[in-house]
Amino acid sequence: MFGTGGSAIVAKAFGEGDRDRANRCFSLFVYVAAAVGVVLAVLGIAFARPVAELLGGEGALLDNAVLYARIILVALPFNVLQMLFQAFCTTAEKPRLGLWVTVASGVTNMVLDAVLVIALPQEYKLAGAAIATALSQVVGGGVPLIYFGRKNSSLLRLGRCRLDGKVIFKACTNGSSELVSNISASFVGILYNLQLMKYAGEDGVAAYGVIMYVSFIFAAIFFGYAIGAAPVISYHYGAKNTAELRNLFKKSVTIMSAVGILMTVFAEFAALPLSRLFVGYDENLMEMTCRGMMIFSSAFLIAGINIFGSAFFTALNNGAVSALISFLRTLVLQAVTVLIIPLIWELDGVWFAAVAAEVLSFAVTVIFLAKYRKKYNYA
Repeated sequence: MFGTGGSAIVAKAFGEGDRDRANRCFSLFVYVAAAVGVVLAVLGIAFARPVAELLGGEGALLDNAVLYARIILVALPFNVLQMLFQAFCTTAEKPRLGLWVTVASGVTNMVLDAVLVIALPQEYKLAGAAIATALSQVVGGGVPLIYFGRKNSSLLRLGRCRLDGKVIFKACTNGSSELVSNISASFVGILYNLQLMKYAGEDGVAAYGVIMYVSFIFAAIFFGYAIGAAPVISYHYGAKNTAELRNLFKKSVTIMSAVGILMTVFAEFAALPLSRLFVGYDENLMEMTCRGMMIFSSAFLIAGINIFGSAFFTALNNGAVSALISFLRTLVLQAVTVLIIPLIWELDGVWFAAVAAEVLSFAVTVIFLAKYRKKYNYA
């Protein structure tokens, strides 16, 4: 929320030629996000056991869950900063820094997982895995914190700032769509699993898991472009460079449409090989996963436009429209379609639900893009 919403404000300030304000806002967002991370970490550590018990944990499972959660939560402030800096690295014209930090964090996790889990005695292996993940988050959040805290070659540097409630509120409203998307994903995932248990049992849940793994990889391409393009859009919006804003909008829609087509075609052809790779040990499960993936993947045709539409309005500092598009796409329409369509087509209806939700979301996105084109002069 602070990363995407805040980067839109900072990039707009750069576009307006106010570099000092941009750095003050950047510093404010980093400090506030870190403070929020500390508060959430303390609350999480304190309430880890009651929450685990509420979710049904008991016995050894409960103890292990609490131990793992508390170790992970110690590094939560760095995890928050890592996500924050991913957006600001692009704004600072240092996208490679964000890439290398992500790679370094992932490699740290993998290496320490191997070392600690293998080397430690059995009773400490779980704690070792948690420590490996926590330290990887320290790398992910700590490296850019040190980089931006010192003199550097980017546009941004941490410094002094004053508490500005209006700017913080603006960042929250700008980035509310990203907050909604992440919260909604968990709720919608529960609905899908409930429906799949009803119509296909445990195999349906397993198939959904495979499809989601593949879907997350494909969706990451859309999100990556949207996050990367947002600061550029914000900059030209702040600079009142209408011609370049129109050019960016036109090219982005074209790219998202072309990539959507390519991804859908690839997913259709790769459905069987991917299903065989993940669940080839069970013929029925493999066929179910393959069919589900072939139906589900048609949503990629327009998903990119929907994702870009929400990010586009965030970049234009219109958090309300961005949040509404995201809220309808990731929660309302997904929930409605997954509850209704299976009543007609049962298991196939679960897979078609995602496609129907994207089609309806596309209509909403197009309506908002048409409505605001004259206000922002992007088309």
